[in-house]
Amino acid sequence: MSKRIKKNRKIALITGSARRIGSSIVKDLHKDGIDVILHYNNSSEDANKIALELNNERKDSCFPISFNLRNFNNYSKFYKDLGAWSNIDILINNASTFYPTDIQNVDDEHWNDLIDVNLKAPFFLSKLFYSDLKKNSGVIINIVDIYSDRALKDFSIYSLSKSGLKMLTKSLAIEFGPHVRVNGVSPGSILWPEVKEYENEHKAIIDSTALKRQGESQDISSACLYLIKDANYVTGQVINVDGGRNLNF
Repeated sequence: MSKRIKKNRKIALITGSARRIGSSIVKDLHKDGIDVILHYNNSSEDANKIALELNNERKDSCFPISFNLRNFNNYSKFYKDLGAWSNIDILINNASTFYPTDIQNVDDEHWNDLIDVNLKAPFFLSKLFYSDLKKNSGVIINIVDIYSDRALKDFSIYSLSKSGLKMLTKSLAIEFGPHVRVNGVSPGSILWPEVKEYENEHKAIIDSTALKRQGESQDISSACLYLIKDANYVTGQVINVDGGRNLNF
């Protein structure tokens, strides 16, 4: 458990932040003066490396913590283990599971895995930290996906989980207002999943964007910083960061 005493700096919890987009969000928020809780499940080596780097830059400014978001019965323990770090100002629900699920071969575990991580966890984490966020006039940002608006072949459960997350964003904005702002960011082709058999689809997606290029993970962290710092009258919105991909939907 961390013994950190709440300082004047804001605290952000970013789930799934040891790798890929999550790690960029952690680093860019930290660079902006925000202290960060670096949540991860299995990527301990990556998480501890980032935490060491950030704490060397600013003492006691990053708290890495491992927790399986599917362990819903242990959420209260997760909160307790954060100690003084639990008094967060910002919650970014970034952790996500992504893999194909052919309808004919899908089973309960596929369903539960994708729904639990992509939709159920953001709901119950938002509930868990609501009191702290309310007290601190906080912000929740859900990392959605442009495929929350359009079906993606072989990814039906993933797509519907992200559609649910988009609606959760709007619902929580109503439920938690006026004390907490709740928004979302929908990435397009940023960091393509490590699935080689979909390389042709990847090229086709990039070709269909208005900007004809893949985005960078920093594009997502920049959108998050905008929603945290400069969007005080924005809530219940989901920003597409997709190079204009949605224009061809």
